[in-house]
Amino acid sequence: MTEGLRRGSAISTEDREAATRQAAPWSGRSHVARRQPASPALYAYLLDADDDLAQEFDVRMRLAARQVATARVLVAEVGDCDLSGWFSAARGGLGLLVLDGLIAIDARVGNRTATELIGPGDLIQPACPLAEDLIERTDAWRALCPTRFALLDAEFAERIRPWPQIVQALLQRAGRRIADLDVLRAITSQPRLEVRLVLLLWHLAARWGRVEPAGIRVSLPLTHRMLGQLVGAERPSISHALGRLAQAGVVTGTAGDWHLHGTVADHLESLIEKTTRIGDRTGPTRRSTGRKLASGG
Repeated sequence: MTEGLRRGSAISTEDREAATRQAAPWSGRSHVARRQPASPALYAYLLDADDDLAQEFDVRMRLAARQVATARVLVAEVGDCDLSGWFSAARGGLGLLVLDGLIAIDARVGNRTATELIGPGDLIQPACPLAEDLIERTDAWRALCPTRFALLDAEFAERIRPWPQIVQALLQRAGRRIADLDVLRAITSQPRLEVRLVLLLWHLAARWGRVEPAGIRVSLPLTHRMLGQLVGAERPSISHALGRLAQAGVVTGTAGDWHLHGTVADHLESLIEKTTRIGDRTGPTRRSTGRKLASGG
């Protein structure tokens, strides 16, 4: 497993912010001023900043490609950010490549929001709405921790023409995002909320988790509200479901710092195949479920 965020770089976010901030009525537009990412006068050697790209070359070719594969670096501080200007700057090129950090992309339709997490190595481009689509969609971006992007504009694309390995690797990154969204879609189709949450956390652990003696630790700045937007549930339901999972000893911790105990296979067996309901145990004859999980709302 890889730890996409260095320890200490992810800002711990408690759910209390959700309680102190009322959700604005849906109007199709955000009333919050979104900041443009800063653009320091800085360029980076892309093969130095992205080890996986560098692995596409042998040592001699890497030295030659390194000199031309330079890109402008953009920096987004924590909070809402407007990437539209940088998407325009990247027009004719490949888009924005996340070098480090964590971005939440919110897609809003009507009064519901679905969230996707973007991290180091991900290539992002603006959404391309279909002309015949009758449903209005609004996108927003939030930096969950300080994030750096490489601007892969038309000039960058021209410079790397002799090195098609770079484009091929970046296209594979785009395909990886599609596959990841397919997994999230399958997770949200699970009828039981506890199943959705456990599958989501194990899915995130594959990329951002850290192995510890007691299990897997997933430290990401995600509130209960954001978890709900990832699995298709309301914040209060997420809080109750996490409480039941903690009671069963499967997922413990606080918002932004979860610990997964056991294995994903054990969890799936308990959550999907077992029918005992957590919290449904009454009387002196009740059995302790320990780490066995049951169906949830």
